[in-house]
Amino acid sequence: MSLRAGAAAADIRPNRPMALFGYPHVQRISTGVHDPIMASALYLRTGSSAALLVGLDILFISPSLAKEIRGNIARRLGIEESDVFVSTTHTHSGPVTGKLLLWQDDPAVPDPDEAYLAEIAEKAVAAAEAAMADAVEAELAWTTADATGVGGNRLSRDGIIDPEAGILTVRRISDRSLIGVSVVYSMHPTVMHEDSTLISSDFPHYMRACVHEQFAEVPVLYHMGPSGNQSPRYFVDGQTFAEAERLGRKLGDAVCAAIAALSDSDYSSDVELKSFLSEVDLPRRTIPAVADAEKTLAEYRATFERLRAENAPAPQVRTAECAIFGAEGVLTAARANERGEVDAAIESCRPFQVQLLKIGSAWMVGFPGEIFTDYGVALKRQSPEKAFVASLVGGDILSYIVTPEAAAEGGYEAAGSLYEPKAGTILVNAALAIIQENMK
Repeated sequence: MSLRAGAAAADIRPNRPMALFGYPHVQRISTGVHDPIMASALYLRTGSSAALLVGLDILFISPSLAKEIRGNIARRLGIEESDVFVSTTHTHSGPVTGKLLLWQDDPAVPDPDEAYLAEIAEKAVAAAEAAMADAVEAELAWTTADATGVGGNRLSRDGIIDPEAGILTVRRISDRSLIGVSVVYSMHPTVMHEDSTLISSDFPHYMRACVHEQFAEVPVLYHMGPSGNQSPRYFVDGQTFAEAERLGRKLGDAVCAAIAALSDSDYSSDVELKSFLSEVDLPRRTIPAVADAEKTLAEYRATFERLRAENAPAPQVRTAECAIFGAEGVLTAARANERGEVDAAIESCRPFQVQLLKIGSAWMVGFPGEIFTDYGVALKRQSPEKAFVASLVGGDILSYIVTPEAAAEGGYEAAGSLYEPKAGTILVNAALAIIQENMK
């Protein structure tokens, strides 16, 4: 059955100064725009089956907003909600778009602007509609690129990484010109830190620029893979746009080389499209008592001050500083737990869902929240068919999903987790079950 495809993007830059999101304790009001942030959509249809990928250049959205966007797109396009795959790139240089339980006591972090959230939702739908309206006879190909060196494990320079970038390339049958590209790569877009007040999609902007320069100015979606323990921390000389460009172009060049290496035989217009949404139960972590949380925070502060006094390497000091942020969040959660607020916050994230799209020869797997790379690697290794994993799909669930080892060691991510580490294995197993049940 022949494939039809289209792609479109809508600019979601705010038209007014807004608080930027991603770092605690700092009032960051935008003073300008370094590069546009986008709502990008890639539409695929074969007969009665469809798939729509949406990438939003923002930190995260709530599950309720993700569901609203998914539902609105499904109704407007006449497709199923399970066909609509919505993720956020997780840039830390975009406007505030959600609330974090662990940061609710931080006066520097305001609530999101509801009018701006409505704009994002509206433009995501508009991009999806435009992508469907522009759909033409098409063919697609999956490929991969090795993005080693763009970033790595932020807890340990020698820790686990996933250097594989998954690339979906879609082109017209008529003239073989590019329609759109979707890239899945496990790396936090956090080259820019709290001292930057310019709106930006961070290094993915430069990855897109490479595609535009070497091929065409088409929508390029960036889906952040499992990156809870990944960042450029050990791979940058500073938090500058020059470094964002260096890393982004490294990724972009790898992506473009992989696309250029595709032959006509790699493309197909006879592709299978399937979609799945599966609900799972994620076990809640036991929140420590306030006194215990205060003790941990004091210990983390002491470690940070010691490392700074010893002139330890900057990445090591930053890791210790982030551990303080996590411990502060635990203390906030401990106090909130005494008031019965943690249960309500977790309940607002339900139902927890795993989403999968079968697109031709490969699977797109979507997990909620910020999950450690270990789980994405485990799924890809165990999957009987090629799979690529994106995180923050269907909204954020207010938490990292860490490994048992990270939970035992402590630190920022472990402190900022509201769920037991086995939540990661539950998500992986749910996705694998769907893949195994639907193999050809």
